[in-house]
Amino acid sequence: MSDRRAVPDPQPPAIELRDVSKIYPGSPPIKALDDVSVQIGRGQMVAVVGQSGSGKSTMLNVMGTLDQPTSGSVLIEGTDTSLLTDNQLSAIRGRRVGFVFQRFFLLSGIAVIDNVANGLLYTGATRPHRRKAAEAVLERVGLGARRWHKPDELSGGEMQRVAIARALVGGPAFVLADEPTGNLDSASSNSIIELLFSLHDEGRTIVVITRNEAIAAAMPRQLQILDGRLVRDTGTIPQ
Repeated sequence: MSDRRAVPDPQPPAIELRDVSKIYPGSPPIKALDDVSVQIGRGQMVAVVGQSGSGKSTMLNVMGTLDQPTSGSVLIEGTDTSLLTDNQLSAIRGRRVGFVFQRFFLLSGIAVIDNVANGLLYTGATRPHRRKAAEAVLERVGLGARRWHKPDELSGGEMQRVAIARALVGGPAFVLADEPTGNLDSASSNSIIELLFSLHDEGRTIVVITRNEAIAAAMPRQLQILDGRLVRDTGTIPQ
């Protein structure tokens, strides 16, 4: 009988950075990322931790193709994004990356269900289809009963759940959460972290950018960034 454990996983990592540097022009130039190489496997939950100015937000922008590295390569599910056109990069961002930001970025004048459904506009799906998908993911994050409310009728924690639902609605390869608890009180923060852990338990790939060392320490893997360099990695990609 063959040993299945000896067979390598044929799937590439969700995200891979290869010798990535990012330099912003100035006098002197600012090296926000300095020769960073890292792999994040599918289904992993990873915290990227560092103080303000350490380069962690630049790392998020590069991982999500919001910004291009000065040198090195970013691969998403094995696709080298440096070889893609602007339109192809936009498609990668829309289809394969889910973003969650500290400031929510919800449209105040429309209902929660349509804020989430807007995450599918790039697909060309009909409005009823988009709303059906949005309703399902809102149920998943515990806000099905609030789907017709406007964002200004929600608490901060609820608004962040809407933002997480919007990130999930397209079935991305991974979710990048940038300081997702930064604008929340402690109770709401704990609720959001518990939700992210439950999503990870379902097999989703979650990357959380944070200054909060307690939040980072609770996660299965931590990447510490200092002066643009990866100085600590508590884990490796699963084999």
